[in-house]
Amino acid sequence: MRLLLDTHTFIWWREDNLRLRSKPRHEIANAETVFVSAASAWEIAIKVAQGKLEVPGPIAEAVADSGFEPLEINFRHAKAAGSLPLHHGDPFDRMLIAQAQVNHLTLVTHDKDFRKYGVPILWT
Repeated sequence: MRLLLDTHTFIWWREDNLRLRSKPRHEIANAETVFVSAASAWEIAIKVAQGKLEVPGPIAEAVADSGFEPLEINFRHAKAAGSLPLHHGDPFDRMLIAQAQVNHLTLVTHDKDFRKYGVPILWT
């Protein structure tokens, strides 16, 4: 399985947070490939700058240390995100949905609004 982690899922993984239940934790640990989007890095950086979140180091290092792969944002992702119906207003989440669609990935999330987009989801 090829997975794309929602931002909160990546944070929960890094914190070993119990909100990330055992089934998705197992699936992440045993996935063929796990991606973390540049959109998540951007979202985390904004929340850190606003004082809403603290992270112990660079996101790129955390992604690599977790054995995950970075997923850059490209023009196909941007076009797909712009074409999505407005079920979800968060631009970071819309980008994750678009990336999952374009790259045929399963999103790992707790956000119920994602189901409105018909992407494969692994619920946290």
